[in-house]
Amino acid sequence: MLAPYSSRLLRFAQLAAAAFAWAMVAGCSDALRPEPSGSGAQRAEAASPVEVTAQARAVARTSNQFAFELYDRLRGAEGNLFFSPPSISTALAMTYAGAEGETRRQMAEALHFDLPPEELNAGFATLNQVLLARDGRHRLDSANRLWGQASYKFRPEFLKTTRRYFGAELAPLDFTQSERARQTINDWVEQQTQGKIVELLPPGVLDEKTRLVLTNAIYFKAGWEHEFVEALTADAPFLLSKQEQIETPTMQQSNAFLYEETPQAQLLEMPYAGGDLAMVVLLPKELDGLADLEAELSEDKLRQWLAEGEYQEVEASLPKFQTTSQFMLSEPLKALGMPLAFSDQADFSGMSAAEGLKISDVVHKAFVDVNEAGTEAAAATGVAVKAAAAPATHVVFRADHPFVFLIRDLRTEAILFLGRIVDPR
Repeated sequence: MLAPYSSRLLRFAQLAAAAFAWAMVAGCSDALRPEPSGSGAQRAEAASPVEVTAQARAVARTSNQFAFELYDRLRGAEGNLFFSPPSISTALAMTYAGAEGETRRQMAEALHFDLPPEELNAGFATLNQVLLARDGRHRLDSANRLWGQASYKFRPEFLKTTRRYFGAELAPLDFTQSERARQTINDWVEQQTQGKIVELLPPGVLDEKTRLVLTNAIYFKAGWEHEFVEALTADAPFLLSKQEQIETPTMQQSNAFLYEETPQAQLLEMPYAGGDLAMVVLLPKELDGLADLEAELSEDKLRQWLAEGEYQEVEASLPKFQTTSQFMLSEPLKALGMPLAFSDQADFSGMSAAEGLKISDVVHKAFVDVNEAGTEAAAATGVAVKAAAAPATHVVFRADHPFVFLIRDLRTEAILFLGRIVDPR
């Protein structure tokens, strides 16, 4: 259930790999993508290489830090978990562009925004350009949009920033006709995520006090560099716990993959076609070791494990899975250190001078489907890929109990999606 929304609301929305999040205020912000094309959407197609700037790397790293801190706040809930860190952080970056004073300081600390404003915004813009500049062997679409109350006066500087760096155009809506406005936004979200995110905004979340809704949509679909052979997929045990076991379709293949072992876990990285993106699976060695592994996760730890990994011949087994997650993020974000943004004392005067604004809530929804051909998701380096020399050893990686997984960009090291599977059904 969504909590009731008080007077001045800021709403923003976003999607990732079929993921979407939104927040509400009497003004709002969006996320993810420079210089819009006509429809406000951009698609990964053949393009000249985009230079990975220092600002883009810094933004990727701060997004990753935020990802693991937010994961730590969300992991206490039961069941599968899946979200898009850059989708959330980009939407909040757009909101941050309109924040002032102590509200701005708290948001910067919670989100690890330590670059000057121009460099931060440029870093987000370049990172998104890099992620979208692909060779056509996978699909990555991104779109941002601001939905503003018709005739409401937003500061030109705020709209210029969101348009220039995030590609977010302002579309006027009449929020006094809240149901019609809700349906317009939901239809846009569904279209941008290829039908994977439906009814993002439930009835009652928009009202006549709404001033701005910010939406960001990301859709991702890619095939594996080394596809699983469908004929080899067979039902196999998946241990939900020491007391419960299910049978689930499980994919199998042997190939050379980046592999690493830690005292607690096995790490396997499987590239997508084209070699720019990869899925990393972190499998606890102990059946009940997920909580201990999650407690150890951090951006620095992941960097270390990946740097120490080597290409080896791996006999890999991975269950097919499909999951959708939805989160109300106001409380986790408050706990991460930005409570003022959600209070009546919030200062978003950089968006509008007309009235006081505050964030009412942040909602994020994400979808992922992993099968033999690859991955479909909706809601977004400098490390050289090690040469796959002739593997000297052979290891078994059998994901037959709860595990953590993520999808990352190898050029920038940005984690596009992060989650866990405790039940693949």
